[in-house]
Amino acid sequence: MKKMILLSTVTAIALFAGHVNISTMPDNPQRVYPSNNSVVLSYNNSIKEVKHSVVNISTTKTVNQNNQLNQMLNNPLLKDFFGRSFPENSPQQRKAHSLGSGVIISKDGYIVTNNHVVEDADEIIVTLLGETKEYKAKVIGLDSKTDLAVIKIEGDSFKAVKFGNSDNSQEGDVVFAIGNPFGVGGSVTQGIISALNKTSIGLNQYENFIQTDASINPGNSGGALVDSRGALIGINSAILSRSGGNNGIGFAIPSQMVKNIATALIEKGKIERGYIGVSISNLTNDLKEVYKHKNGAFILNVEKSSPASKAGIQRGDLIIEIDNVVIKSANDLKNSIGNKRPGTTVEVKYERNSKIKSTKIVLANMDKSLSQATTTTSIQGLKLEELSSNIRQKYQIPPHIKGILITGVKSGSTAYKLGFMPGDIIVQVDQTTIESFKDFKKALENKKKKILYINRNGYHMAIVIK
Repeated sequence: MKKMILLSTVTAIALFAGHVNISTMPDNPQRVYPSNNSVVLSYNNSIKEVKHSVVNISTTKTVNQNNQLNQMLNNPLLKDFFGRSFPENSPQQRKAHSLGSGVIISKDGYIVTNNHVVEDADEIIVTLLGETKEYKAKVIGLDSKTDLAVIKIEGDSFKAVKFGNSDNSQEGDVVFAIGNPFGVGGSVTQGIISALNKTSIGLNQYENFIQTDASINPGNSGGALVDSRGALIGINSAILSRSGGNNGIGFAIPSQMVKNIATALIEKGKIERGYIGVSISNLTNDLKEVYKHKNGAFILNVEKSSPASKAGIQRGDLIIEIDNVVIKSANDLKNSIGNKRPGTTVEVKYERNSKIKSTKIVLANMDKSLSQATTTTSIQGLKLEELSSNIRQKYQIPPHIKGILITGVKSGSTAYKLGFMPGDIIVQVDQTTIESFKDFKKALENKKKKILYINRNGYHMAIVIK
């Protein structure tokens, strides 16, 4: 045992015999204390003005309760079997109330908030923090792709927030989240910026989040994230939580994106985005061994007759720059193109076969390009889209799922009464597999009664139409 101890000691001496430079901070750092008992450390000056720019938002909307029992009872085959005495059981409706927050961005009453706070609302009521007067708001514009919306209340002397430049924010900056959590009224929570440029969270189609540990809870959505000056650097949008409570992982939409989207919604009422017609992904570790550049947007597919196709972009190309700005990921390319207006010409640099090439692409209009794949059917009130690569990417539909997507069901229509819902995928009609509009149109010919099979969130259901 003594020999073993001696050996260990010798080994330890040998390990530390060399010169190892270990950097250390000062042993006795200065600590700062309040100079006397009458001093209180406070952030009150940072938020006392901006609080007056944050509002409470209360919405009322009609919710359709379309459950499987309602759909079964409305099945025409069952009605024919049981006769006229079979009870009518149309989809039930109820009024749903929800709370959120918003930020006044102009003295004449324009307010920015989250799209999910006001989307489909029948009534929107706004109150200023700390006040009881209610204002009826109207929707100016919605953008579901970034989860932003602009609403307006009447007046001309509201306190507008001052925007900060979120591009200059840094990790570790002190921030404050201001809003109406759980409907308890205006409140402020404090934290730091935990991370910047967070993407692939799966919340929005266009993501570039500021992550913060300032407590964001239900009702804070649409509220302000401000820096220590009280300048707006983000709109609080979502949290990651298993319990529904705050776990210190909150996300805010950066103020630069908010400013651009809000301005466009106020001026035009909608967002027009550039479109080149490609499916993209990041480079995997295996793919990085094939390309000289280790970052960029990898082209998985190029749609026929798309702007990218016309410019010579091919499957397998790696886009590395747009207008001399480096593209590090698929999300960089999506945001870069989506933030440019249709008709804009962009210069694209890409790698193909270890060579760097360049081309120019004239951007198309995303909404118009997508609408070309949209149609209505003989089933009144039903709106459909084919599952193109862009639609799959937009709605996160896996490649193995075949069919046509239901994107709209008009309230009170035949499709509505039959139980169809947005997001359903029609996969089969009788014995015919459906993969295109052409398949669907042909399958609806001849016989009056048809059995439509749909995929709803991974579950298959049958609906009979006449």
